[in-house]
Amino acid sequence: MSTKINASDAMIKVLEDWHVDHIFGLPGGSFDSTMNALHNRQKTMKYIQVRHEEVGAIAASGEAKLTGKIGVTFGSAGPGAVHLLNGLYDAKYDHAPVLAIVAQVPTSIMNTDYFQELNENPMFEDVSVYNRTVMTAEQLPLVIDQAIRQAYENSGVAVVTIPKDLGWTEIDDNFESTADKFTFTDNYPLPNEDAVKKAVDILTNAKKPLIYFGVGAKKAAKELKQLSDQLKIPLMSSAIAKGTLPDSDEAYMLSAGRVAAKTGVDAASNADAVLFIGTNMPFAPFFIKPDTKFVQVDVKPSNIGKRHHVDVGILADAKATLQAMLKIAKPVASRPFYDALVADKKNWNEWLTKFVDEDKTPLNVDSVFEQINRIADDDAIFSVDVGNVTIDSYRLLKMKTSQKITTSAWYATMGYGLPTSIAAKESYPDRQVFSISGDGGFTMVMQDILTQVKYNEKIINVVLTNKSLGFIEAEQDDTPQPHSGVDLINADFGDAATALGAKGYEVHTLTELKQAFDEAKNADGPVVIDVKISDDRPLPVEQLVLETDANHTQADVDAFTKKYRTEGLVPFSQFLKEFKVQ
Repeated sequence: MSTKINASDAMIKVLEDWHVDHIFGLPGGSFDSTMNALHNRQKTMKYIQVRHEEVGAIAASGEAKLTGKIGVTFGSAGPGAVHLLNGLYDAKYDHAPVLAIVAQVPTSIMNTDYFQELNENPMFEDVSVYNRTVMTAEQLPLVIDQAIRQAYENSGVAVVTIPKDLGWTEIDDNFESTADKFTFTDNYPLPNEDAVKKAVDILTNAKKPLIYFGVGAKKAAKELKQLSDQLKIPLMSSAIAKGTLPDSDEAYMLSAGRVAAKTGVDAASNADAVLFIGTNMPFAPFFIKPDTKFVQVDVKPSNIGKRHHVDVGILADAKATLQAMLKIAKPVASRPFYDALVADKKNWNEWLTKFVDEDKTPLNVDSVFEQINRIADDDAIFSVDVGNVTIDSYRLLKMKTSQKITTSAWYATMGYGLPTSIAAKESYPDRQVFSISGDGGFTMVMQDILTQVKYNEKIINVVLTNKSLGFIEAEQDDTPQPHSGVDLINADFGDAATALGAKGYEVHTLTELKQAFDEAKNADGPVVIDVKISDDRPLPVEQLVLETDANHTQADVDAFTKKYRTEGLVPFSQFLKEFKVQ
């Protein structure tokens, strides 16, 4: 005679088979059967109570991006389900495997316009790779098992809707998940030998070649560096591939775009040949000239030629392709373009250091990141919100390859930093975790400082308060148009955090800043450091005015220099001239 089990308990057992050990959510009455199962299995499955379902969904998405493992979240029928959507869209756009478990009213009152009843399937159709409503108690563990498979296989969101009564129903405890039988491998075609040879010829013979890599090449850091050294080619990456190589590497020029460094823009806009590998970065046409020789390596045929005309397309894994290139590439002793960019990066870094110790009120944002870098552990994790904070973080954090960084890259939702820091601490409890947010993004989710307090999570939350939606303010300046709706009133977030049970700091001076970070490093619970910074636009490296040209007079240069304090920042044309780059 088989043992009986409630269907919701059987479902939790399936999650455990897939090595899920915690789940984010906020209960409602329609989710009671699953909450009962979570209570029954609390020794093996940790329930993390968030204060808003959006926070749980963002946390699940961020966890999947940080770990590569599926993140799991839930919401109750009606409003709880709707609140999940923002985090689920973040997972969709950044191709993160996430399972969303959604409650529904009992089957006996479905389709009667009952309280909080919602036709939930259509709502999740666009965001998901798998979207099902469970029809019988017996199929609940099977549908969950299939949902997880689909989320992994398609790198996206799986949604399972469960009528409340089915979770209470007893079924035979005999379901065997496919977790141990599921193998997901990067089984891509080997690179075509002729295409590899053509690619190497292009890179070797170019005057100004560049390697532009993305997250698809993160596992090939060694090969990227070897090819760069062998052919004397500078490297740059999409912003979200930051950390693949150490920022200190002289050949790594960071990224191009608004979330970028001057060196990345200089590298991309001057290159005459680009190896575009493991990335689908959409801004290539804005920085890479149309007549540039273009070699693209990708595992998806639909991506090749999507952003730029392609001279050589290689459908293959990044690591395998780079290994094939290394076998036939003949060493290049020197390359002036490489040397010019190395000098350019040195000048850029020297310019950045000018602002870190200015003791003024409000403070420079550079001073804040100097302190983050100072106390950050070698394996620290940085959870970064969206806005000017993204530019500042990806520009000023001095990343090591042993550290991790995450943001809402493609979807770019504000309010990402704090929720994902919670996920990071649950997944990596022994590692130092920072959330870095502007005052706009922080106020969207700040109630979940309570979650950090409840679970005593040692997280350092840095809030950059400039009393503005600065990223949008800059866009309105560029339109140009009057500032509209971007001003924010001041608040003391450190004091608010203290009231919520965390350790809070209000920082106005350089002395206060250093003291707050000294204490935060050794705090035994969550910390919020609210730093009052200037509402200064980050240097727009995508539209520098450092020298006169056909579009800019000396008056334009002088005005730009005064506004952005660019004294000492050398135009790249001078380095091209100095190193005789043709």
